[in-house]
Amino acid sequence: MGALHHGHLALVQQAKKRADRVVVSIFVNPTQFAPTEDLASYPRTWEADLAALRALEVDAIWAPSVAAMYPVGFSTRVATAGPALVGLEDKFRPHFFGGVCTVVAKLLLQAQPDLAIFGEKDYQQLKVVTAMARDLDIPVKIVGVPTVREKDGLALSSRNTYLSAREREIAPTLQRALRECAAALKTGRPLAATLAKGRATLEQAGFAVDYLEARHAQTLAPVSSAKARPMRLLVAAKLGRTRLIDNIGV
Repeated sequence: MGALHHGHLALVQQAKKRADRVVVSIFVNPTQFAPTEDLASYPRTWEADLAALRALEVDAIWAPSVAAMYPVGFSTRVATAGPALVGLEDKFRPHFFGGVCTVVAKLLLQAQPDLAIFGEKDYQQLKVVTAMARDLDIPVKIVGVPTVREKDGLALSSRNTYLSAREREIAPTLQRALRECAAALKTGRPLAATLAKGRATLEQAGFAVDYLEARHAQTLAPVSSAKARPMRLLVAAKLGRTRLIDNIGV
């Protein structure tokens, strides 16, 4: 959605390693924002984005207008289930994945890539888009790329610019809590108690926790044992007015 940072550019670099030609789509998608969310204030840095992509020598940028993507009379939406209905982001943003899948399906059909690169930071989104492409027989391979982080562990995100200086100091606690939970689970510590301790760590640091959950890494179904594998820990929490997400494999 633009406002490109080094995490986005890492996706481009991965694409260049895997493909003869690279197309970057940029579209701030209104259908994935609820009325209470930050569509109007979402950062838009077109000139800087263009310069960064030129420096990486991408072959094309596809940046359609809202009118081109949703013309008068547009009436079709993608309905989501499976990993889109597991009580994570969908619990707090029930509109979100329908909007994501509708626009991603359109972008994939417009660009017709052989593969599409997505970051693992939005882990549930990666699993939802992978299922959508499979279920709708869109001939593209969805490739996940590990999260790019600051030196202190904070996952790169366009929304990090919303953090105050003090909040930015606190924000790496999100990743630290995940690492501590993962380490405890690997030693066989009880699942429920480990997650409760992680939530307490975040709340003590000043976060309002939406969720800190352990899920099956492929289906995102809940797991009931610290021994379940493959496992993914996923977290979403607000720090001040900024909502941050992250995840880690166990």
